[in-house]
Amino acid sequence: MKAYFHDIVLSTSKRFELIDITHEVEEAVYKSGVKNGLCLVFAPHATAAIVANEHESGLIEDIITKVKEFTQPDRRWRHNIIDDNAHAHIGSALFSADRVFPVRNGRLVRGTWQNIFLVEMDGPRHRRHVVVEVIGE
Repeated sequence: MKAYFHDIVLSTSKRFELIDITHEVEEAVYKSGVKNGLCLVFAPHATAAIVANEHESGLIEDIITKVKEFTQPDRRWRHNIIDDNAHAHIGSALFSADRVFPVRNGRLVRGTWQNIFLVEMDGPRHRRHVVVEVIGE
C-alpha cells in the first residue's frame, strides 16, 4: 500500500467563502499513482470546513447564507471575548474539517454535481492549507 501527500495552499478574500478545490484534489489523486484506495481531504484549521456539493453560484450563496444563519456570527458567543470568531469554530466543529472520497481506477469518485470546497468562515486569510492524502494500491 502506498501513501501520497499533497498540500494545497490558498488565500481567501472574504469572511465567508467557498473555494472550489476539486481540480487540485483530482490532480493529487492522479499524481499519487494510486489506482484503488481512499482520498482524505483535510483542512487543519479550527475555523474552516470541507464540503462536497454543486458548484453553482446561486447555491454557493445559499450555502453561505445558511452557514451564517446556523453559526450566528453576530451573536455574543463567550469565545468572542478572546477572539471574535466563535461562529467559525462552531461551524468547523459541526460541518467537519474533512471528507473522504473513494479512489477507483485511478480516479476520484464523486457525484456528477459534487465538487469539493474549502468553507472559509473566518476570513480573509492570507494562507489556508488543505492536506490531501491518497492511500491505496
